[in-house]
Amino acid sequence: YDEDMAALNVRPPHFYPRAMGEIDKMLEVVGTLVDKGFAYAIGGDVYFRVKKMPDYGKLSRRDPEQMMSGTRIEASDQKEDVLDFVLWKAAKPGEPSWDSPWGKGRPGWHIECTAMSMKYLGEQIDIHGGGQDVVFPHHENEIAQSESYSGKKPFVRYWMHNGLLRLGEEKMSKSLGNLITVRDALKKYTPDGLRIFFLSSYYRSPLTYTEEAIQAAEKGAERLRQAANGKNAENAKAADFDVDALRKKFIDSMDDDFNTASAIALLFDLTREINKADDAGLDATRLRTTLKELGGVLGLTFTRPEETEATDAAPFIDLLIRVRAELRQAKQFQIADTVRNGLTALDIMLEDTPQGTTWKKKR
Repeated sequence: YDEDMAALNVRPPHFYPRAMGEIDKMLEVVGTLVDKGFAYAIGGDVYFRVKKMPDYGKLSRRDPEQMMSGTRIEASDQKEDVLDFVLWKAAKPGEPSWDSPWGKGRPGWHIECTAMSMKYLGEQIDIHGGGQDVVFPHHENEIAQSESYSGKKPFVRYWMHNGLLRLGEEKMSKSLGNLITVRDALKKYTPDGLRIFFLSSYYRSPLTYTEEAIQAAEKGAERLRQAANGKNAENAKAADFDVDALRKKFIDSMDDDFNTASAIALLFDLTREINKADDAGLDATRLRTTLKELGGVLGLTFTRPEETEATDAAPFIDLLIRVRAELRQAKQFQIADTVRNGLTALDIMLEDTPQGTTWKKKR
């Protein structure tokens, strides 16, 4: 997992809490809910009283009366109400268990998230993410127990629930066997290509994985990469383009419920302006700097993994490119072609442009 996330240029979090290491905090939260009257113990189990939370259902916009047929609502003779959900479960034979004031048991499905959030992030947090399939009951219950425990509202200021990734008509699922792993995808596509595929759609909407869609995203990533890494014309007039206005539009898009599709479109607008400036022999330094700055916000690297691997050889490749340029100036074309062919044999592809020769490692 760590290797896959690093390959996608996902920054690691500061903390990696594990549920089994936070049992003490969970017991504290459950005990406080019992003391406040929001929870009750019976038969070794501890349940949350949903009717003590008047605004229960506010996240999923459901009326408690409509939740009787909701997902994962377990019927039990000992519960006071069918909607009450478990905070602590009495131990069953063969299951892991821990000592508690209510006997040996283990935490319920929801309480671990509240405990870890409270311990590492505080009683109120800014952003909470998750798939749309856990809005109810998981996140609804997380709100109820967290706000009842702390007495502070809201528990979360911004909820970001992503649509599910689909393969054909069904969501990707390990149980269904219709799964494409990150590692498999990265064997065919670059991290930037995958990022553009995901970010070019609204994050709350379902997204269908197709080879055609990712190939298109890969081509887009290549256009951005070439624009960002092109050579600027020396001693030329600066391109006349209002990058500050484009940067403001980019920020407005990101502030509009994380509208990355609009933000990505602006990056391609900027790329077109860079290409126009290059064709006109203008200096596009500020445009390229802005492209890298805004693309960096979206986690784009504007590189290929194989180019990063070739960093150690880069000075030697650049030297050979300069030698080849001098040979061509001296009209020694046959020797210049020998240099190019030698690099091609090493999977180094050259591209001659009006601004000079660039290179990339063949995939």
